[in-house]
Amino acid sequence: MNRKLIRNGTIVSMDPSLGILAGADILIENDCILAVGHGLEAGDAEIIDATGTIIIPGLINAHLHTWQTGLRGIAGNWTSVDYQKNIHRGIAMVYTPEATYLGNLLGAWGQISAGTTTIMDWCHVNATPEHTDGAIDGLEQSGIRALFAHGTVKPKKKEGEKHFSEIPHPRSEIERLRKGRLSNDEALVTLGMAILGPENSTKEVMLHDFALAREFGLVSSSHTWNRKNRVVKEGFYPIAEAGLLGPDHNIVHGNYLVDDELKMLIDHGVSVTATPTIEAQSAKADPLCGRVKKLGDKVSLGSDTDVFVASDMFHVMRFALQFQRAIDCRQEANDNMPIERLATSPYEALEWATIAGARALQMEDKIGSITPGKKADLVFLQMDDLCLQPIHDPVNTVVLFADRSSVSSVMIDGAFVKKSGKMVESADEIAHQQSELSAAVQHIFELAGYDPLASQ
Repeated sequence: MNRKLIRNGTIVSMDPSLGILAGADILIENDCILAVGHGLEAGDAEIIDATGTIIIPGLINAHLHTWQTGLRGIAGNWTSVDYQKNIHRGIAMVYTPEATYLGNLLGAWGQISAGTTTIMDWCHVNATPEHTDGAIDGLEQSGIRALFAHGTVKPKKKEGEKHFSEIPHPRSEIERLRKGRLSNDEALVTLGMAILGPENSTKEVMLHDFALAREFGLVSSSHTWNRKNRVVKEGFYPIAEAGLLGPDHNIVHGNYLVDDELKMLIDHGVSVTATPTIEAQSAKADPLCGRVKKLGDKVSLGSDTDVFVASDMFHVMRFALQFQRAIDCRQEANDNMPIERLATSPYEALEWATIAGARALQMEDKIGSITPGKKADLVFLQMDDLCLQPIHDPVNTVVLFADRSSVSSVMIDGAFVKKSGKMVESADEIAHQQSELSAAVQHIFELAGYDPLASQ
């Protein structure tokens, strides 16, 4: 039995029954939280002094194309049309299993270093089983908690071949993974499905994919916009009529959804993930944070992809909050008078990045709050940071002032993966893998005939 007693931290639990506790303790046994409170005793436990830290639940990035870590920053001046052309119909077609492994490994390490302990890895570069295995290898080696959402590629249609929208999700791969290396739902890396949905598949393929996910007991997730070129014009209604729509499905984006369809989705328990930092660059409609709130639910948040903008969840959370506040202000009566009350709070934004993310991944019984019985996934923020002091309200500090540099330590499953400002993985190993990724991506650019500087 391995026990740790974290002493004297300021705990932002995100558990309504516990709230915020100053000078409090967390008792951990093996990988789980045993108790939270003041003056806890455990004579045989390792004592960890948390004086001068704010402790929050590990942040949850509910939508991340981790494989694209090696393409960081190439799309800083792209539209979504550029993204589809350059990534899906270009670079992705020559992306290698090695680069997929390295991108997932370094991307996951980067998430951990920045205070994210869980991701939904929305992997849609799976041209072969070797790509899939490389992606999973990277996640497992990193030590992150991840729902590996197995996706499919979206190449340009060739003469004599079916369009990707007409190709069902490969049952053989889901069966191989579900009965093989990702059969254990208690492991750090578990299986989900990244499916095409009504946006990108025919009705027959859509029904097949939803049924496949339900058959294997998997969370499924789909990119959803409701653009004019949506393949299934009826949207999610055929899925609901087939009895296949529920809390085990997650939609990402959804900016153009009409009110009736969005309400129908939420009434069925579907979770919604917003990626405001990306949507602000590529969508003509606002993120769904406020619209979902009005329907009685909460969005989760994702960073989406490193090709556009930084993927640390402090940045995403703060941007999401301030963007939604701008929307709230626009919706007030335009009488040129000051706003009397803010409609969206920092606490809500922290919920989006914690407990709402846990729900999107169907892990709310395991993660998302510092609650006895849940996994010990914790992030420690150093309170003496020059950019944080003085601290009057811990939640405001976390959401509006903290960033990746504030993260001193990170714990996943009761074990430190970052401690005292340094990753537990050796700096030499990280540097080696960074060099390997750079070389692998440069080779891919050559294969694709792509010049990242010319594209700007």
